[in-house]
Amino acid sequence: MDQPLTEFQISLKNIQFLSPRMNQGLQFIFVINGELTVETDRRFFVLKEQDLLLINRNQLYQAQGNGTNCVLMLTISDSFMDQYYSTYRNSRFDLFSQDIDMGRETMLDQMRKWLVELMIAYSRKEESYQIEIHRFLCDILLILIRRFKQKGSPIEKMDTNDIRLTKMIEYMERNYQQVITLDEMAKKFYLSTGYLSRYFKQKMGMGFSRYLMNIRLKHSVKDLLYTNETILQISMKNGFANTKSFTNLFKEMYGMTPHVYRETHREEQINSFESFSIEDAEAFIQSPEILANLGSILTKHDQSYSNSESRFEELRLDVSKSIDRKISRPCHVLIIRELKELLKDGVRSQILMTKEEMGLDYVGISHLLSGKTITEEVETDEEIATSSPYFKSDVALHFMKKNGLSLFIRIEYQEISTNEEVYFQKLYGFMKHCLQVYGPSYVKKWHFLFYEPYYTAAKASELRRVYLKMYHLLKKLVHDIHVGVYLPFSFKEEKTSDPHKWILTDGDHIDFIGYHSNQNEIVDFQNWSDDRFFLTKDYLKEKTKKIQSFLKKHHMEKPLHLNSWNTLSGNTRFTNGTFFRGALVLKSVLDVANDVESVGFWINTSLHEGQGQKIRMEGLELFHYFNGKRPAFFAMVFANKLDGTIIAKGPDYLLTKNDRGYQLVLMNCKTVNPYYSIEDAFLQKLNKEIFVRITGLESGEYQIRKHTFDKDHGALYTKWWDLNSRHGMDWEIIEYINRSSHPELELFDETIENEWSFYTYLTINAIHFFDIRKAIL
Repeated sequence: MDQPLTEFQISLKNIQFLSPRMNQGLQFIFVINGELTVETDRRFFVLKEQDLLLINRNQLYQAQGNGTNCVLMLTISDSFMDQYYSTYRNSRFDLFSQDIDMGRETMLDQMRKWLVELMIAYSRKEESYQIEIHRFLCDILLILIRRFKQKGSPIEKMDTNDIRLTKMIEYMERNYQQVITLDEMAKKFYLSTGYLSRYFKQKMGMGFSRYLMNIRLKHSVKDLLYTNETILQISMKNGFANTKSFTNLFKEMYGMTPHVYRETHREEQINSFESFSIEDAEAFIQSPEILANLGSILTKHDQSYSNSESRFEELRLDVSKSIDRKISRPCHVLIIRELKELLKDGVRSQILMTKEEMGLDYVGISHLLSGKTITEEVETDEEIATSSPYFKSDVALHFMKKNGLSLFIRIEYQEISTNEEVYFQKLYGFMKHCLQVYGPSYVKKWHFLFYEPYYTAAKASELRRVYLKMYHLLKKLVHDIHVGVYLPFSFKEEKTSDPHKWILTDGDHIDFIGYHSNQNEIVDFQNWSDDRFFLTKDYLKEKTKKIQSFLKKHHMEKPLHLNSWNTLSGNTRFTNGTFFRGALVLKSVLDVANDVESVGFWINTSLHEGQGQKIRMEGLELFHYFNGKRPAFFAMVFANKLDGTIIAKGPDYLLTKNDRGYQLVLMNCKTVNPYYSIEDAFLQKLNKEIFVRITGLESGEYQIRKHTFDKDHGALYTKWWDLNSRHGMDWEIIEYINRSSHPELELFDETIENEWSFYTYLTINAIHFFDIRKAIL
């Protein structure tokens, strides 16, 4: 079964002992059952059932096993690697299943599965088996190269075709404990001392003596970790002249003394194999029963890993270098159009759900007086009227005050100008009623926003006059009430329109500035190659900064309220559904958290129900029309979960510390044409795997909660699509979709000693939220 092929060798063996050897190519060692201990120049590996280890090229190793083990051995030749991977000789690979960081279990299972598939295909030798084998080899190597590659050392780069150099290295590896000099080595290989010195340095990138010292240091590390020998014994055993020279070289290489290194990294004691026979003791296994065992492995590791095309990133964080900045939390405004909507049970339940899970401060309304909330007074002959035009508003406001919510009211110029005198009479009457019923301490928290869009036929003087009339009326009734104005602003031209320039000179009568930010407005969705899709990256942050700069230039530094906004979503309901945007929403809010007083959302879907396929998306909705939670809701739940002090922050991550431990948010923010969301093959190339290493953590036991929010865990559209039927849907299906559409939660127990590392795989615009809680013991 182990007949050598030019590209690889594969076999099943019972291994009792393998004598020391210099590995050629890449050697995979997969223990099917039993145990095998492998000793390299650096460390011991105790492999148990299902463990997988890779031996790199030119690495010296030996092995000892128990009597009943079965080991799958796969060697991939240097020539095969050179043919398909040009940087092979500049790389080494770090793969041992027991050392795998959290998050890589699935890919490790997939490698096990492919190794077994390879073994079975090779054993059966069915038609086209060589093509099948080639496929499995490539699949295994793709994961190895993209996920386990490290920078190579001189030993991996060594040319194994240079027989003389190979023999020199083998001699040094086997006799490093003895005195080896450059002169003796030159005589042994029939070379002059000067030529050998130049030749060795050219081939290995370092001098002969330094390379020999490195060999001795590697073996001394192994003795420090796995034996109880004294520092003196270890230095003498490994060929050093004395303890002082050993300690100095060790400290130069590893940054600490041998004693400190031993105390920090000590492993379970293991005896070296030097006392055993130097003859190999192994036997090939060709039993049909073992193939049945291999089949059970395929069943056990039936998870698929398919992200070999995704990007790979490393994120290294040091919590000792803290930013030390408190998390900013803007107020949340939930827009419902008219106040009378609060009389509906469905709207109330959504508002209470929003307040409880993501935080809520204001309810946003428009059409305060022109809508159907305040009714016309009815003529009556009663001395004391039993009806009131404010009945609906009182029911709504009682609900709001009871739940700690205030009003954020948008008053439009066009609404006032229809009948200005009547409008202000109604406004005065409504405010007097509210003061009487609810008191000034509650009413003064309200915000009134005067609104007129960018393109308007009204003159600046007219807009200013009407605004000031509203301002003085409200301030006369409640001096501390908040009155502001909407500022239309061109992102491209960085200016407001001429009719709104009066805002820049009336700062004494403006308490705050409201603005909109919708990147869908600057994109031509019919042009798939439009570069503006890439310009929309960080659009909200950039527009906010531009508005701040614009106002500062005109000495108008006022609080900003983000009344309506959106991330890139497309211009149809279809793309708005398929294009998952969770991370874009969260990142946008985190980007402007320090710059705005409030952020607006909305729940009224009646505006665009039944209007056909093309609709104008004005803002971020929190709920679907059947009460399912949209991605913006869950994104803001994660924002609300954040607590404590920011200690590290970047474009796609945030790390905080609080009294319970730490919180880490990872995002894969990608702004692309939403039409691409229809094609999964394209989106897979935008997924990414991240290796995270956090140092400086408080040592101890931790409970780690990982929340995964992506298109498959929390997004409505995926389940809506999977459970759809041409015969319609009923409430059983809808309720199931609502219950099952939520982020995934995983739980891990970890013992952390200053450092914690793991891998995690994020699909496009996914959020991974880690709650790293210190255990109370």
